[in-house]
Amino acid sequence: MSFQSLQVWKKSKELAVCIYLESQNSEAFSKDFGFRDQIRRAAVSIPSNIAEGYEMETIKHSIHHFVVAKGSCAELITQMLIATEIGYLSEEVSNTLIKEARHTLA
Repeated sequence: MSFQSLQVWKKSKELAVCIYLESQNSEAFSKDFGFRDQIRRAAVSIPSNIAEGYEMETIKHSIHHFVVAKGSCAELITQMLIATEIGYLSEEVSNTLIKEARHTLA
């Protein structure tokens, strides 16, 4: 079994792809490089840390990466809430993505 078979990795990777596509297709995001890059880094950090944690040799190192992934998920939710309030994400898109992120966080 590999990290790619983990449901949490699959869902978090899909979420990262959605964030990339939303920020790529948004005129507002395209003008705000700093915010766009930060939300993308948070999104990519989640599946990346899950994968890295799964492949670690010790439980202690694995747990560390899983905790970092959880923190990145909370960071992403915060950034999506901000993006919605400043008009970068529509309410509908934001609600869907936040729901997915919260499901990943649980």
